Amino acid sequence: MMALTKFKLGDLIELVDERNSGGIKNFYGVNINKEFMPTVADTSNLNEKKYKVVRKNRFVFSGMQTGRDKCIRISLYQDDEPIIVSPAYFTFEISATDKILSEYLFMFFQSKEKDRLGWFFSDSSVRSNLDWNVFCDIEIQLPPIEIQKKFVAVYNSMLANQKIYERGLDDLKLVCDGYIDKIKHTAKKFQLGKFICKRNERYFGNKKLPICGVSREGLIPAKKYSEATNQIFYKDDFIFNPARMELNSIGLNRTYEKGLCSTSYEIFFVTDKEKILPEYLNLFVKRNEFARFCDFISMGSVREIFSFSEMCEVEIPIPDIKIQKSISEIYSVYQVRKKLAEELKLQLKNICPILIKGSLNEGERS
Repeated sequence: MMALTKFKLGDLIELVDERNSGGIKNFYGVNINKEFMPTVADTSNLNEKKYKVVRKNRFVFSGMQTGRDKCIRISLYQDDEPIIVSPAYFTFEISATDKILSEYLFMFFQSKEKDRLGWFFSDSSVRSNLDWNVFCDIEIQLPPIEIQKKFVAVYNSMLANQKIYERGLDDLKLVCDGYIDKIKHTAKKFQLGKFICKRNERYFGNKKLPICGVSREGLIPAKKYSEATNQIFYKDDFIFNPARMELNSIGLNRTYEKGLCSTSYEIFFVTDKEKILPEYLNLFVKRNEFARFCDFISMGSVREIFSFSEMCEVEIPIPDIKIQKSISEIYSVYQVRKKLAEELKLQLKNICPILIKGSLNEGERS
């Protein structure tokens, strides 16, 4: 006998419109990865009383641009400290707690299939919105609550492991930041121009070479090939985008012996590795503090460009090479663990459809 029951979302949830009367100032949004993130906008002049409060086990949903992004922006808040989100978001909770668990509903939306469904249901306006009423008409099949609990327990166990790993990651970053802050006050400062040299080499050969772009994550696969993608970089070269340095678009090449990038990028390398290690310099330029500095320096130009000549004028503290090596090794461990943490997060998201399918199969057999 089939023990699955079909519902519309609107029968399981209810809107909660709690406004911020308690002075909460933690402004957040929801990204396309279905994660809460601190808002990047200037919040100093905002009236926080208009914003909606998000408490533990409360959902936040935004139907805006669902068709454009091919993603349903939805997330379940699971921390104890409340936050606030834009009044443009919908905030809701589970009303039929005997029919569905909050975590199970969140697992339901953690799949490309549901994102495509949202894209299909989104309207034909410029913003391609997924309206609230349409969202509430989405159908969901549910197994008995006891089966849901079993599969949610698996999800929560994996989520707890991921959070523990991320907390260890935060501790490593704190060590790196503390180390650098101490060095800033103890080590002598030098202009980078003394130790770096611009590379300006073109490649017109037939041999295929790796083609890379650059973002705040460092080197990334190029989005497309163009005639201008013929600038050569080598191992331990730095590549940066002069028009995106406020976003920290700079990376150190530790992967390829030789590669190609756009001629719109700047490339430089360290000329004296006995004085400054590329890994140490990379640690310094990847700090948010450095991105803010680049934004400030480039603000006066028409295109807000941070050029190589301005890079040469940057002063950084340069301690003894042994100290550089020690902190660089810590940062290297941080980078490896960060990548693993991102892979764990992706694995957790990818397993949600499997858990949902498993729960439905067990529900059919019960």
